[in-house]
Amino acid sequence: MSQALPPMLVHNVFFALHENTPAARQKLIDDCRQYLSGHPGVAYFSAGVLSESLARPVNDREFDVSLHVAFRSMADHDAYQQHPRHLEFVARNKPTWKKVRVFDSEVD
Repeated sequence: MSQALPPMLVHNVFFALHENTPAARQKLIDDCRQYLSGHPGVAYFSAGVLSESLARPVNDREFDVSLHVAFRSMADHDAYQQHPRHLEFVARNKPTWKKVRVFDSEVD
């Protein structure tokens, strides 16, 4: 009988920007890639912009840039939160954020 693996932690962050121009959105995506990708324990990483083509009543459209990171464990997530590159990302970009929403979930 095999043991079940602990759940992965999926960290989804949705950023609304004070200045939501294409250049400002791209700068945040570039910083996400530079500072937030490649951390130990990351199983999946992506960052992108709101899809303009999907505007159904169920679509939440109150963000400009989204970040999606799946960590292999809660410990990997916790280490990422304190990592100097993550802290540098926050320091560099926080002044540009009008609103940030974080959705964390445990998945198989």
